[in-house]
Amino acid sequence: MGQKPERPDGSVKLPNRDAVYTDCGTRIDWDFSARHHALDSKSDWIWLVRFSFHFGGRSGQGSVWLSDRQPSAILAVRLATRCRAMLDAKLAKYSMEYQQVIARFLRVSIWFFGVVLAMSPSWVWGESRPNFVFIYTDDQRWDALGVVQREQGEKGRFPWLESPNLDRLAADGVRFRNAFVVLGLCAPSRAAFLTGRYGHRNGVIDNHTPFPESSVTHATLLRSAGYKTGYVGKWHMGSQSGQRPGFDYSASFVGQGVYFNCPFEINGEKQATNGWVDDVSTEYALGFIENNKSQPFSLVLGYKTCHGPFTPPERHEDTYGEATARVVPNLATPAIYRPVGDQRAGKNQVRVDPDQKTVKTNLRMFRGLRAIDENVGKILDKLDRLGLSENTVVVYSSDNGYYLGEHGLGDKRSAYEEAMRVPMIVRYPKMVSRGSIRDELVLNIDLAPTFLELAGVKIPDDMQGKSWKPLLSSKPDATDWRKSFFYNYFLERPFGTPSATAVRTANAKLIKYPGHEEWTELFDLSNDPYETKNLIDDAKASALRQQLEEEYRQQVEAIGFHVPRYADENLPPEPARNSPARSNVNRWVIDLDLNDAKAANESMVKKSKIKFGVGRDGKQVGIFDGAAIIEVGNSQVLDPSFSPLEIEVVLWADKDGVVIAHGGQSLGYVLAIADGKPLVGYRSAAGLKTVRGGESIIGKWAKVTAKVTNDKRLQLYVDGRLESETAMEELIFKQPNDGMQIGADTGSQVMEKDVGKYQGKIEAIRLFMGQR
Repeated sequence: MGQKPERPDGSVKLPNRDAVYTDCGTRIDWDFSARHHALDSKSDWIWLVRFSFHFGGRSGQGSVWLSDRQPSAILAVRLATRCRAMLDAKLAKYSMEYQQVIARFLRVSIWFFGVVLAMSPSWVWGESRPNFVFIYTDDQRWDALGVVQREQGEKGRFPWLESPNLDRLAADGVRFRNAFVVLGLCAPSRAAFLTGRYGHRNGVIDNHTPFPESSVTHATLLRSAGYKTGYVGKWHMGSQSGQRPGFDYSASFVGQGVYFNCPFEINGEKQATNGWVDDVSTEYALGFIENNKSQPFSLVLGYKTCHGPFTPPERHEDTYGEATARVVPNLATPAIYRPVGDQRAGKNQVRVDPDQKTVKTNLRMFRGLRAIDENVGKILDKLDRLGLSENTVVVYSSDNGYYLGEHGLGDKRSAYEEAMRVPMIVRYPKMVSRGSIRDELVLNIDLAPTFLELAGVKIPDDMQGKSWKPLLSSKPDATDWRKSFFYNYFLERPFGTPSATAVRTANAKLIKYPGHEEWTELFDLSNDPYETKNLIDDAKASALRQQLEEEYRQQVEAIGFHVPRYADENLPPEPARNSPARSNVNRWVIDLDLNDAKAANESMVKKSKIKFGVGRDGKQVGIFDGAAIIEVGNSQVLDPSFSPLEIEVVLWADKDGVVIAHGGQSLGYVLAIADGKPLVGYRSAAGLKTVRGGESIIGKWAKVTAKVTNDKRLQLYVDGRLESETAMEELIFKQPNDGMQIGADTGSQVMEKDVGKYQGKIEAIRLFMGQR
């Protein structure tokens, strides 16, 4: 076994081997070493061979080296060939004996280098480095596991819940019963898992910020150390597109994606898929494992489930029948910032009769999780078949929890237990005792340092998490483990949950709401696990309050907490979401007549590479073949906030597809052809509204007009005839994050179902901001 190198670089001398050719009195000795020359995402190992030779009275020495990220048979051949070339340069080819020696040397050296390279990970690092598989869902509560429900017994809300494969994972590893995220929101939690840092340090504190590509993550550091890194599935981070930063391979989708036939980006290149999105992600993950089974790898698999619009695959549409959830005490305890009757709480405020034992719950969430459990089973089975289970660290978790009526809430974000607490299971047979249970406070920021320490990679000083290694061994040592942690949520528009900060210990919690001291909450979790009794003004709890106030102060200082300047709460106030429509905006903001030769010279059209052909009456038209689209991008003139608008398109559709889209799954609008008929979707903070035409327009010319009126009505016209209309609660209240596209909706999609890119002809397309 070789000596483990120090980081950031270092060399390891591998076992010497001699090639002695006694039949001709020739001896060639070599030693073999590997050196890591830089600690960054593009660094390689330098494989070095030094040798000496004695032949026919001649002697000498030489060396060759090659730079390569991974050992392989090809590398062995390249090294041996270079050694041969070096010998050729040192010794004259003057005898048959020399030729025989060299031929034999080449054969033996290829064999030897191949063996050494195949075994080099253990020689280089002192022990076999583990593989890593991190699987996480979206919005899965900590108690949404069969094993937890059985453990809770009569206190479990969902006693019918089944998760045999996740239960199997827990039985083979360790289950952390007090696992939390430090910010209960999708993208910030994902960034925390990657970086081991709080959002105010890693730059991601909301769902609309892209992940900084220069970030140091467990993936970048493992990649530098020779691991093959892969990311599959949901990434989110706003509408960030392209190869996922720090990963050699990525098969991911943009934004929230859609549940069926979701377009994926394979290493940044868009590709159509068929089927339920998390089944598709699993297949990509299985392929990554298969392709990298012979080298150290680290895989992150992010599932879309169980994020809204809670959509299980067809095989689980009826799973759990009409099951109901048990009543818990905090269903009748509204959030302090959402009093009873608050319209923003709406359907999440549950009225429970004193004798009521059960209530309806979101069964579609749990049906989706049943399918996730099946897919986790496929991953575990794959590792078993390949003989990788023993040396693979498998971690299962979620990006945050989710309210199912507790405190009158849905969603997540705020600092009550249901939002910040997550499942956390770790299996590593080489280290973890089967069926272990730990109650220490563990966090999502701990994942990155844990992976790094287990791989033998130095943990950066600015990572704020702690490695779980002391808790994983057969004799865990928690003497120096954390006793509390800091939680925060930054207000994110357009959502109404206020900014919150909190400190949580093993048995108590203090929650503060900046600007609202009157909302401060103090809970004794040992006696009030459902957080129903606020002790902030209870004189008997003054010592507890004092203790947590001091803990809060220390945590703020320890993590360097501050509100970043880019936080939504620092932006100028926005108009109320129910503000009336703007009346001072009346202009054509897009007036693209593709029948006009000048249109072909417009910059956005030239960049689109659309073709031109002949339409009706010999007019020039744009040809959309499913590949070419027009990117318009965001600009102030396209801002639809509080504005009526009108889209007018003259087209000949060959099949279904998006004609024009602006925005995405948070805010936006779209005009498309679905099932042969025109469709208009408009997504405000109140949700998605759609109107559809009554007849197919495939294979004929049509003038399709979509209108959003001053009185908040969504209308669809075909050839001047009103086909359908509906009332809307609100107008879009701010500029969408995603730009505009003509011919597609490739970012975070406005519609739930992807109808694909537009294919057909367009004669003209116009957008009027205002009401004519």
